[in-house]
Amino acid sequence: MQVRILEHMSAWKSLRISVLVILLFVIVNKSSFAQSSLNDIAITVLFYNVENLFDTRNDPITDDDEFTPGGMRNWSSFRLHDKLNRISKVVTAAAGFDAPAIIGLCEVENRWVLEQLTEKTILSRFNYHIIHKDSPDERGIDVAMLFRPDKVTPLSYEYSPLISEGGDTLSSREILETVYQIGEDTLHVFVNHWPSRYRGQAETESDRMLAAKTLRKAVLAVYERDGDAKVVILGDFNDQPDDRSLKDGLLAVAEDDPALDAELVDLSGKWKPKGTLKHQNSWQIFDQIIVSDYLLEGVKLSTSVSDARIIDLPFLFETDERWGGKRLFRTYQGYQYKGGFSDHLPVLLKIRYNN
Repeated sequence: MQVRILEHMSAWKSLRISVLVILLFVIVNKSSFAQSSLNDIAITVLFYNVENLFDTRNDPITDDDEFTPGGMRNWSSFRLHDKLNRISKVVTAAAGFDAPAIIGLCEVENRWVLEQLTEKTILSRFNYHIIHKDSPDERGIDVAMLFRPDKVTPLSYEYSPLISEGGDTLSSREILETVYQIGEDTLHVFVNHWPSRYRGQAETESDRMLAAKTLRKAVLAVYERDGDAKVVILGDFNDQPDDRSLKDGLLAVAEDDPALDAELVDLSGKWKPKGTLKHQNSWQIFDQIIVSDYLLEGVKLSTSVSDARIIDLPFLFETDERWGGKRLFRTYQGYQYKGGFSDHLPVLLKIRYNN
């Protein structure tokens, strides 16, 4: 009997030692992981042209009649909330395990639809805050930004209208700049939706050149205040990376030259032959990510060419029976309601913060 008792005591002692070893292993690894997380934090920045995110009410000041219950598209509360849920699905799926810290949006009608998106969908769990103001666009569509206060701290924001040399304000979307604090560093984020090609590329090129020069002026003002500013430029530019507005107006370059400072590097040119929207059988890169070379070379805040990508989740596409391959699964195809997402793909940038 005494031998059995001693055997049980020995077994219990061995079990206790094993449990203690396992607990010690877990604690050490958890501590190491926590330390690694503190020293190397990654956030993501998303841009998405959500294509005609209108409420159902008729605004007498803007041309939004087709997106009303009595309009040509028979827009309804059901269709609106279905679209909001679909947008939230894209946002939560885009970055994988964690929703983006900053989201730039365009083609949103007003603050109310943004409140519905952030409060009435699965995005409500992330407590997104809204930056928005109405623009002089004739259809009433605006650019806006959402941010997570648990990830970034906003310091200031400013909207820049497109004003010609003659002093006339273009009836288009303004450019939004927001400055965020991330740890001990700051990040300047610009959201753009440049004038469209609706009247033809050549006929509207001057409008996009005006937008490019307006943005360039705003970036130069940032450099005057902060000589090595970390800048991220997002948007639907209605031009591709090698078009004149980006190259000659904004002075964006395809590659960073280590011998030059304060360059704006367009990370989107590397995406070819992929694109963010499809015209007939051709994919184009209208939605782009441009960064200052200081962010590419950054110590605390940094990113790389490989950290910028198109979000091409399978559910964003459908079969293109006319032109072959795939096309984007849109809310409407012409005036036919499809119940999809958008005519643009979102783009994403990962930014690392090394403490």
